[in-house]
Amino acid sequence: MEFNEKTIKAKETMARHRRGISGREVDEDIQDDRLPPGQHIVNTWPVLDLGFKPEISLEDWRLTVDGLVDNPITWTWEDFQAQPPFASTSNFHCVTTWTQFDMAWEGVSFQHLLALVRPKPSARFLLFEAYDEYTTNLPLVACDDDDVLLAYKWNGKPLSKDHGGPVRMIVPKRYGWKGAKWVKKITFSEKDQKGFWEVRGYSNTALPWDDDRHG
Repeated sequence: MEFNEKTIKAKETMARHRRGISGREVDEDIQDDRLPPGQHIVNTWPVLDLGFKPEISLEDWRLTVDGLVDNPITWTWEDFQAQPPFASTSNFHCVTTWTQFDMAWEGVSFQHLLALVRPKPSARFLLFEAYDEYTTNLPLVACDDDDVLLAYKWNGKPLSKDHGGPVRMIVPKRYGWKGAKWVKKITFSEKDQKGFWEVRGYSNTALPWDDDRHG
């Protein structure tokens, strides 16, 4: 698949120059200690992608978890829905400078997934692959947290295709690009492998409170 290079260049420019796609902004005079440096508050959820939104039927959807795990799995939608439900409310920080507070998610806890697949002692990193061929990476310790999940609902409704439905990753303590939309595969490995934005100069760690946008 060929990515929309115009979209990619525009997002790169926005991130480097901190010009956000803001949607509807909240009063800029609001001060909130939940807001990382360089961010501003919005009360809409801007749509950002690589210019392609994959069509994924629930019948065809699969999630594969492999690599350095004792119990690799491939879940169907029915398998996924059979997991214990998990709800979490967290803040979402986009590298293009907008933040939305108190986003309500439902899905499967990533810690539950870890308990099922049982990572090997040598597993230190994860690579996420999406149905639009997007990739991103994270250390295992960043995902082994009580607010990380595979989300299929937002604010009580099924996650829309625009925002990564049927399932996307939510990793609240990192910038939003680390939470892959339309996730289809998670690979555990000993070595780090940079993803789509990371090889294009985005930070490998993506920590909002460090204003950590680019390498």
